[in-house]
Amino acid sequence: MRNLPVPALHILLAVSDRERHGYAIMQDVAARTGGKVRLGPGTLYGSIKRLLDDGLIDEHDGRDPDADVRRRYYKITRQGRKVAMEETARLSALLRHARAVGLVPKTV
Repeated sequence: MRNLPVPALHILLAVSDRERHGYAIMQDVAARTGGKVRLGPGTLYGSIKRLLDDGLIDEHDGRDPDADVRRRYYKITRQGRKVAMEETARLSALLRHARAVGLVPKTV
């Protein structure tokens, strides 16, 4: 398994519980990280294109008839969920090792 780029993992997390459009993904990432991670449009849509090409997310037309017809919604695929789970397990193991060597404070 290859390592997933950080923006791609954030996007998969944002669409893991429900469909979201691009701006909602940017808002979710910023809110979830306390504003420490902000995906700009270039990073967001470049990452979305790669995730679509890799089959990790699917794209849908807007669901609300009153919504902007250009708005696209994205949702995670079964393969995307598998890749996200593998990546979070990899990061969790890395964090355990960093904690063991004193690079991360031990939790109480």
